Amino acid sequence: MKIDHPGENRISAQDLYLFNEGRHFKLYDVLGAHAGALAGKPGVFFAVWAPSAHKVCVMGDFNDWSKTKHLLHPQGSSGIWAGFVPEAREGSLYKYWIQSDHGNMKVDKIDPFAFAFEEPPRTACKVAALDHAWGDGDWMASRARKNSLSAPISVYEVHLGSWRRKPEEGNRYLTYRELAEELSSYAREMGFTHVELMPVMEHPFSGSWGYQSLGYFAPTSRHGSPKDFMNFVDAMHQNGIGVILDWVPSHFATDPHGLGLYDGTALYEHADPKQGVHPDWGSYVFNYGRHEVRSFLISSALYWLEKYHVDGLRVDAVASMLYLDYSRKDGGWIPNRHGGRENLEAIEFLKELNSEIYSRHPDVQTFAEESTSWPAVSRPTYVGGLGFGLKWDMGWMHDTLSYFSTDPLFRKYRHNNLTFRMLYAFHENFLLPLSHDEVTHGKGSLYGKMAGQDEWQKCANLRLLFGYMHAQAGKKLLFMGSEFGQWSEWNHDQSLDWHEAQFAPHAGVRRWLSDLNRFYAREPALHALDCDPAGFEWIDCGDADQNVISLLRKDGQGRVAVGVFNLSPVVRGDYRVGVSRDGRWTEALNSDAKDYWGSGQGNLGGVMAENSSWHGRPYSLRLSLPPLSALFFTPEGQKPLP
Repeated sequence: MKIDHPGENRISAQDLYLFNEGRHFKLYDVLGAHAGALAGKPGVFFAVWAPSAHKVCVMGDFNDWSKTKHLLHPQGSSGIWAGFVPEAREGSLYKYWIQSDHGNMKVDKIDPFAFAFEEPPRTACKVAALDHAWGDGDWMASRARKNSLSAPISVYEVHLGSWRRKPEEGNRYLTYRELAEELSSYAREMGFTHVELMPVMEHPFSGSWGYQSLGYFAPTSRHGSPKDFMNFVDAMHQNGIGVILDWVPSHFATDPHGLGLYDGTALYEHADPKQGVHPDWGSYVFNYGRHEVRSFLISSALYWLEKYHVDGLRVDAVASMLYLDYSRKDGGWIPNRHGGRENLEAIEFLKELNSEIYSRHPDVQTFAEESTSWPAVSRPTYVGGLGFGLKWDMGWMHDTLSYFSTDPLFRKYRHNNLTFRMLYAFHENFLLPLSHDEVTHGKGSLYGKMAGQDEWQKCANLRLLFGYMHAQAGKKLLFMGSEFGQWSEWNHDQSLDWHEAQFAPHAGVRRWLSDLNRFYAREPALHALDCDPAGFEWIDCGDADQNVISLLRKDGQGRVAVGVFNLSPVVRGDYRVGVSRDGRWTEALNSDAKDYWGSGQGNLGGVMAENSSWHGRPYSLRLSLPPLSALFFTPEGQKPLP
């Protein structure tokens, strides 16, 4: 039977028009499953887009999964089918049974707008409400300042399924509510300003780490319900920690119950595999030229910002979206209408995405994982940019890790790996990533990449790497486990090796990073002009023979910080560094301090500037540089902000 009152009460003619025009960006309020009442009778409104379907039925635990009992009704010529089911309730499980004339397809499909799912490997959707009594008002009122390009942003990248587990309970995942307590406390203890979660959107295969998504409006049920995830974000905010979500509009999973061939046709994806199948991952590629697909994706992005209060989205694999020939062989791709390799529809989609996000939520940030030299990724759309707030600096990551994996004996030949970045450092607003990509697929751990014949040298190099990273212009990101120098490569099927963090060498690395994060946050010279060339100067970037680099950071308001980095395992005594101020300079941080499992060498807390010009500056500091060390100096009296 067809359902009476099939949904016109919830879906207006304006909704249908905006949807088909690709201009409806709150589709989560219209499509999907919404518990409510009709004529005083409780039930659930269902609505789904399936324009090539011949018949659509909603089936679930409320009708014994009948494929005929609750038929939906087409809403004009929009392609949307809708209806009200009085037997359904919040918590009901459901899917859509779609019959199509194309290939005589009859198949059960998920709801693309479902707010919740059963825990995998089960695949049914779940009717869910999104009410939550938010307690993060103070954070939301101040987050424009905390998320700004002039703010300290030090991001802890986390895979929720393997950050910590409960081995005593069958190695189970932590719930969102357990994570709310434990992760918020840890991030705060470590001085991180934000966490970035690898995709929490529902995905069928855990081994994809969330990057093969299907539920673009549902946090994975592996850790709890939507309300539980709201509680998680709320707790992070109340502890002063921002939340960034990894979001994947570049491709989606091919599981038969998912979005692929949704109504018997290539609805969300391209029909031609030269455009519609990603050669690296075997997944489907979204059709960015289709109006309704753009509405779907932009609605998803705004959904997480509006319903879950998240502070930013990191857009995965942007390069694969921008180039039609990305990872494709000759003859395996279709040029654009001008004969070029640029994906014009994807470019316009990304511009529209960022424009909509920043016009509605100017106090958040979007981050592009873009690995090529595409211009103006993080520049406004009105000057021809893609409109992102920040871009991952993949070149810095590759060059820097190559340098730190080199034996110090040969580092002078790779000095350019550390200095080359400043030729382009301000072409974009950069974030410096040491992410999960560097500790997977046989690459080993970050600790394992460090040069050194023993644990002392490896840990010293790791502390030095973190120090150099925090001195560079740009925001920071570090993947979980690296903060204490985990020995082994990351394994998504088990907890981090937290026991290693108790050993003195690794406890020292963790303590150093915590102090470094706090110094970065409290010293405006290190962050206020992260994205402005006025905030950075080399003091000496050419001392390759001694493997030493010195630099100056400024906040534009008179505050300064000097960083000096000895990248060799020998002490550099009586080493001069030019400065522009006289008086005493405080040794604010020293990675070789015994608290960090260093050798305890340094400058006794500070040095007096001498009236001897050096490096083109009127004064100089005569320093003792410990082996493999990062040192930070500030003028005495310039105390870090509270």
